[in-house]
Amino acid sequence: MKQLLTFLTKEFHHILRDKRSLLVLLGLPIVQLLIFGFAITPEVRMANIAILDNAKDETTRLIIHKIENSKYFDIDRTLIKNEQVEKAFKTGKIKAAIVFQQNFQNELMHANKAQVQIIADATDPNQAATLINYASAIIMDYQAGLNQQNKLPYTITTETRMLYNPQLKGAYTSVPGVMGMILLLISAMMTSISIVKEKELGTMEILLVSPMKPWLVIISKVIPYFIISLVNVATILILSVFVLGLPIQGSLLLLIVSTVLYIFCALSFGILISTISDTQQAAMLISLLGLMLPVVMLSGYAFPIANMPFILQVLSNFVPAKWYIIIVKGVMIKGIGMEQIWKELLILLAMTVFFLMISIKRFKIRL
Repeated sequence: MKQLLTFLTKEFHHILRDKRSLLVLLGLPIVQLLIFGFAITPEVRMANIAILDNAKDETTRLIIHKIENSKYFDIDRTLIKNEQVEKAFKTGKIKAAIVFQQNFQNELMHANKAQVQIIADATDPNQAATLINYASAIIMDYQAGLNQQNKLPYTITTETRMLYNPQLKGAYTSVPGVMGMILLLISAMMTSISIVKEKELGTMEILLVSPMKPWLVIISKVIPYFIISLVNVATILILSVFVLGLPIQGSLLLLIVSTVLYIFCALSFGILISTISDTQQAAMLISLLGLMLPVVMLSGYAFPIANMPFILQVLSNFVPAKWYIIIVKGVMIKGIGMEQIWKELLILLAMTVFFLMISIKRFKIRL
């Protein structure tokens, strides 16, 4: 029994001495519980929408007021003409638009029926369907309230339109997310492990004191994974277009340039991980914790960011995959140009420069 207790004590000492493993063992369950508990929900709350009121009468004002007071919608903008609807969607800031027909109140009171059009951004099919259901339910609730006071029933019909993805194909959501996740994991994780492997074997210092310049050593480690990432991009795009039926609506050149910038960002993050890791195991743990979980949970790939608490929405801004997924959806599915995605590209560029600056600083300190 004493021998068993002795070995148990020894094992606990080993666990407590390894701070990184202890963080994974005790911290990861807490982080996963909090993120999954707050992020995984079928509800959509305070989604930004646009209103196009062609009638501007008392009835439409009451319905708009009812929509605005719900916990599901936040009226981001009021449109004036039909041509503004698609332009509003291309900004990426609204998820749905509600359009009232002309003479809405007059048609409802005299013909006993009127029509409302609900348009949703179906690049995320599940969210689009949920928003249409919410809006329809609010309008039907208003209709029920009217019919309680009148003998002749009033009918408000809702016409729905799924913009960009009328067939509600899941590929419109999965392809951008998979591209963001695969490129980040391959570029960052494998780069960090490759460099750390040299450090762990003791050959990195030999390479750095050789006639070959240090930056050439790092570049020689990075270029293979850059080429592999480009091959993966080409494979994903070919399969998406010819197998999954997902067309590239925008500029292919802009999509490639954006992807190359994202790969550089991921590679620079992998170099940063290599400067703070001494073993391949540590690099793997940091990569998984710093990449896999945030990409799946906080990038908007699996769950709408708008559903999350404010603190998680703030944290999502530090996930490069979030901005890349926005770019891919915009260029590939919506067909938007540089004027709509320059902010996201600038953020990825700033992240790349930031990661490289910290990596260079730590690299020099290590030497």
